[in-house]
Amino acid sequence: MEEDIKQIIANNIIELRKKMSLTQAELADNLGYTDKAISKWERAESIPDVVTLKQLADLFGVTLNYLVEEEHTKSQGEVPRRTKNNRLIISLLAAAAVWFVATVLFVYLQFFGAGNVWLVFAGAVPISMIVLLVFNSIWGKKSLNFVIISVLVWSALTFTYLMLLPYNLFLIFVIGIPIQVLIILWSQIK
Repeated sequence: MEEDIKQIIANNIIELRKKMSLTQAELADNLGYTDKAISKWERAESIPDVVTLKQLADLFGVTLNYLVEEEHTKSQGEVPRRTKNNRLIISLLAAAAVWFVATVLFVYLQFFGAGNVWLVFAGAVPISMIVLLVFNSIWGKKSLNFVIISVLVWSALTFTYLMLLPYNLFLIFVIGIPIQVLIILWSQIK
């Protein structure tokens, strides 16, 4: 009986992971496990604990029962493509809202003759990255967060440099080097 349940869970994890076009490593990143643990689950050598099963169910958009049952209706286990598309559109709309606000601010400042109003757009880049980081952390692939964080760091440094352009503080970019090394190392933690 126990071996049967292990095999059912293994088959369901494999099926759902492939439906979401995730590799074992990507699934592991999403759950905070190693790809070796995912491989053991999929070979029915072990099963995830109940908390992890709940995480899997939420990630795949199914119930806990779905993960432990052999018979399913087709529509139950599928993460709707429409949901994925809607999540992407909502994330992009939020980032576009940042650029809309930046454009309105640019026009407003331009109308009153403020200097260097183009810096509004340079500031919109790191703010957009923060918005995308939030939405990607909720709905996206966790591995993409490291790319977003890298862009955030370098765009924030660039914005700071441009704000202080008269002082020619080009060495500010040196700060980004150890930060980027930390981001790369952090991304390798399994």
